[in-house]
Amino acid sequence: MDVLKITPRGYCHGVVEAIRAAKQTAKAHPGEKIRMLGYLVHNTHVTDELQQNGIDLVDSDNRLEGLDQIESGTVIFTAHGVSPAVKDKAAARGLNLVDATCSDVVVTHDLVKDLAERGYDVVYVGRRGHPEPEGVIGEAPGKVHLVQDPEDVDALDIKNEKIAVTCQTTLSIWDTAAMIKRVREKYPQTEAYNEICRATQDRQEAAVEAAKECDIVIVVGSERSSNSKRLVQVVRELAHKPAYLVDTAKDIKLEWLQGKQRVGVTSGASTPTQLTRQVIEYLEAL
Repeated sequence: MDVLKITPRGYCHGVVEAIRAAKQTAKAHPGEKIRMLGYLVHNTHVTDELQQNGIDLVDSDNRLEGLDQIESGTVIFTAHGVSPAVKDKAAARGLNLVDATCSDVVVTHDLVKDLAERGYDVVYVGRRGHPEPEGVIGEAPGKVHLVQDPEDVDALDIKNEKIAVTCQTTLSIWDTAAMIKRVREKYPQTEAYNEICRATQDRQEAAVEAAKECDIVIVVGSERSSNSKRLVQVVRELAHKPAYLVDTAKDIKLEWLQGKQRVGVTSGASTPTQLTRQVIEYLEAL
């Protein structure tokens, strides 16, 4: 089978820096209790490796409540960021804090905080249940309005004349543009700040373009990973080609490949290189 290796793919700078920070912390504090407050990045293989390095996972949908499980030692905040309330509570408990928040997410935090301080209501395009919106919204509770679907925009009732719209960094660039457009149609005075990170955008554009030359696209990534799932989405919706998300080569179903001559392979921004390499080798061997 002909395999097209789509680039760029795999780790982004934020993931690389977060993993480096976590491993350096474990090395600098041997024997100390070290915990990550949620998945450092959204890949179970990365998480397993970190736990083997002595960093325990505290998996809680609510970061504030998750801190109650940590009595002492070091806590690592994930690449997705946390709210100021989480940082304050961790500091009050006397924990050693390691902030592995992606620099692109930090920019969004700073933006929302600044807008709120200047009297804006902020419409935030994001996915419910994802830790990144939880952290950003926590910068200005009551002033940030999460919208996931067009119906959420229709339901908004903001009286403030000063309105801004921004977004989660890992969404579909095309869906987000449509959502921002819808917000501005409802509130024409809205200032728009599209915060989708460059790595996410580059990977999506490359996947859509490469898919035009392929019969099928395989995306290597975790079901937890927003940017990995968006890669599948944009290939299906914009390139109109079948696309599937796999965690490892074992997840590939041969029926997907029947009658196909060329398969494109890409991977999410938190997917270890060796997993993608194994998928490529498996497909090339068919």
